[in-house]
Amino acid sequence: MDTIQLIAGLGNPGGQYEGTRHNVGEDFVRELARISGGSFRAEGKYFGETCEVLFAGHKLRLLIPTTFMNRSGKAVAALANFYKIDPRQILVAHDELDIEPGQARFKFDGGHGGHNGLRDIVPALGNRRDFYRLRIGIGHPGSAKQVSNWVLSKASPTDREATVAAMDEALRALPLLLDGDATKAMTRLHSFNGATPPEPSAPR
Repeated sequence: MDTIQLIAGLGNPGGQYEGTRHNVGEDFVRELARISGGSFRAEGKYFGETCEVLFAGHKLRLLIPTTFMNRSGKAVAALANFYKIDPRQILVAHDELDIEPGQARFKFDGGHGGHNGLRDIVPALGNRRDFYRLRIGIGHPGSAKQVSNWVLSKASPTDREATVAAMDEALRALPLLLDGDATKAMTRLHSFNGATPPEPSAPR
């Protein structure tokens, strides 16, 4: 396996989007930078904010695109091309409608699944799909017509707490992925559920 060198966290720029479901990928990468002592700086030539950190013994470049979500590939490709980082050495953290809050999944390769950020990244990388993804569950509103408002709004406190728990577990599993044990990293994260189980109903 190629060693991951770049981790990109997807979201939309601007204060009105902070804390929304669509920005959980950015939230994950900001937390990774925080616990690693990294400090982001704006880099116009990469169309984003970047920093370098040492995490679990691995040197990583972190990127938060300052483009809108549907132009994420512009930033990811600019940095990857400059440093000659192969798609197989990239991890993209993003929100995932098909996974419930409290869960997250590592994945390698595959389509964009309708995600506008991934949809733009694939062609920007020369139609390469063989990069890693961290899919952070945000749940589905139940209707396709509600998806846009859903991803651009903030989760309930309960769902947000579950999402943060899943991101924390992803940070704990990430060293396994960086060490080259993708299967173990995927298995560990797949078995985690940070959602609070419902209260048992009272006996009657």
